[in-house]
Amino acid sequence: MAEVMIGIDPHKASHTAVAIDPAEVPLGQLRVRACAAQAERLLGWAQAWPQRTWAVEGAGGVGHLLAQQLAAAGERVLDVPPKLAARVRLLQAGDTNKNDPNDAFSVAVAALRSTAKRPVIAEDHAVVLKVWAKRHRDLARARNQACCRLHAVLCDLVPGGIRKEISAGQAARILEQVRPADAVTTARCELAAEFLTDIRRLDAQLRTTNKKLAAAVKASGTSLTGLFGVGPVIAGTVIGDVRQVFRFPSRDHFAAYDGTAPVEVSSGGRKVYRLSLRGNRRLNHAIHMAAITQLRYKHSQGRAYYEKKLAEGKTHKEALRSLKRRISDAIYAALVADARQAAAACSKGPGGQPGNLSVSRAAGSHPAHTSSSDKPLPGLPPPYGPALRQDPPPVSPTERVGTGLGTPRPAEEIRHNH
Repeated sequence: MAEVMIGIDPHKASHTAVAIDPAEVPLGQLRVRACAAQAERLLGWAQAWPQRTWAVEGAGGVGHLLAQQLAAAGERVLDVPPKLAARVRLLQAGDTNKNDPNDAFSVAVAALRSTAKRPVIAEDHAVVLKVWAKRHRDLARARNQACCRLHAVLCDLVPGGIRKEISAGQAARILEQVRPADAVTTARCELAAEFLTDIRRLDAQLRTTNKKLAAAVKASGTSLTGLFGVGPVIAGTVIGDVRQVFRFPSRDHFAAYDGTAPVEVSSGGRKVYRLSLRGNRRLNHAIHMAAITQLRYKHSQGRAYYEKKLAEGKTHKEALRSLKRRISDAIYAALVADARQAAAACSKGPGGQPGNLSVSRAAGSHPAHTSSSDKPLPGLPPPYGPALRQDPPPVSPTERVGTGLGTPRPAEEIRHNH
């Protein structure tokens, strides 16, 4: 019996599923209410097709919980980006009305015909890092917003305002010196005091979140914190977004994913490479912060490499981009080394990486080829350190198990990490 593809269009209140065969002929459809028994009802309906694969639109968004429930039940689940499903619906002939059954049908067709499938894996320790890294970002943004509002109020209370970054203690001392002369000034002082209370509360929450994130990173046993400029926040962001490092066959593919590889915009005999604005911008920002940290310390290898690029005639931005690509290669090598260590631990005995260790889930979403945006920077020297001078050698199928986050071991010493 041929394998059946079941596309799901998830929503907050309901989910619509459509099953198709390899010839894209609809076999049935079902609409279930979003409730505790949603996965059970879908599985009961799909028993007629033993060889089946589920395709969930936006498995990292609204369909996240349903996709995880199906994966936990032992089903094969694929993640279909909403943009890909929308393109299928736009280009298909016949009935193209926008409704849930047609959307689910487009999701199933997109998963059936896609050459780069994205399997959904069970949540593991990497998700813990992703949760606390996101919490840290949210708190940091809220604190920055409160500081900006406090700055605006202080400009109306103190001539010239505060030029530099303000702290809670500094703001408290300034407010103590202000003597309200009328009702308007009094109101502004009270508003500034409320912003100051918000900043202190957010500072306390940030300290608590930092401790939880640092503990989670240490428990993961990652070697990323051994890289200069990579602390718990950056390590948690990288591991939480990457999760399965063997989705990327080489450091060039990884650089294309994090946006540190250039984009080719050539025409005819003119070869041009420009800055890439594609890829995971959150991961790109984490690499950028690591690069800025290295530049602040003159004794770091990153600073020496940056100055070397400047001496070669590169501009500040060009040298910084080269450094970011160099850091991307070092991060990729560290993730691969962690994954191999976890694979070795799993083969020796019980334990190892939490979550799914199957080869198909770890290696099933490899790109079929390397595009021009996956290529390394022209003229880029190898990454620093003898262990990073070339791409890691091919990994045996038994070793392709993820990012190596389940075997706790003492964390590397952290120096000057932020």
